[in-house]
Amino acid sequence: MWTHRSWSGRILAHPLAPHERLRHYAGWCDAVEGNTTFYATPARDTVASWAEQTDPGFRFVLKLPRTVTHDRRLTAADEELRAFLHAVEPLGPRTHALWLQLPGGFGPTDVPTLARFLRRLPTDHRYAVEVRHPAFFTDPQAARLLEEALAPVAAEWVPFDTTAFFASPPTSDAERDAWTKKPRMPLRTDALTDRPIVRYLGRDDDTRTVEGWQRWVDVVVGWLREGRSPTMFVHTPDNADAPLLARRFHDEVRAKLPGLAPLPDPIPTEPSPAEPLTLF
Repeated sequence: MWTHRSWSGRILAHPLAPHERLRHYAGWCDAVEGNTTFYATPARDTVASWAEQTDPGFRFVLKLPRTVTHDRRLTAADEELRAFLHAVEPLGPRTHALWLQLPGGFGPTDVPTLARFLRRLPTDHRYAVEVRHPAFFTDPQAARLLEEALAPVAAEWVPFDTTAFFASPPTSDAERDAWTKKPRMPLRTDALTDRPIVRYLGRDDDTRTVEGWQRWVDVVVGWLREGRSPTMFVHTPDNADAPLLARRFHDEVRAKLPGLAPLPDPIPTEPSPAEPLTLF
């Protein structure tokens, strides 16, 4: 996601043509989750425009279509997979990872299917897998089976940390909506590869979001010191301040690792007199 109604005129310029929105977002953050690709494979020309709006070092983590991961459950989906790979080809090195978000019912007995699917994928991409079946987090044998399936293709296990979100009852409409939709995932902070990917869900209260990510600041600092190149995605239920929070997280990591490169300078926008643009 690189657009949000509440960002218009505050974080991103307004008005802004559709083919300019990603370029402005890329002035705030240097990575994005490609969640829309889960619902429909984009036109190749559309993807080419994404490449034109971003630098080669920008990171896209693109979710495979639901027809592949959910409807077909990684079987008999060659045509859909080929169409998707063809569509995203214009991104070139910007495709940081192709992301398989598997349904909650995809459990340990399905791991052989995942292993076969991963072995057949093109080797010119990196892959990341997000599982939501509780056994992978509570049963060491199930976790080991999954890790053994990921290892031959150097695929990463993507944690979705919702522990801060579910720590106390919701207090806003957006939180109440997310309360019924988001998975209650146990915490996992291990990395399998040199490019770990983390998805973190905070609260609509920025203070609580920041409190909840403190463990991740230390984890990410440790990964960077080990020579890894992590990607951190920060969400809140309403996502109104997500780019601001992402930059704040980066600032906290950089405070402990001053050698870490800064994020890009945002493209200037005219703030509303009633709502000045602030970082915090």
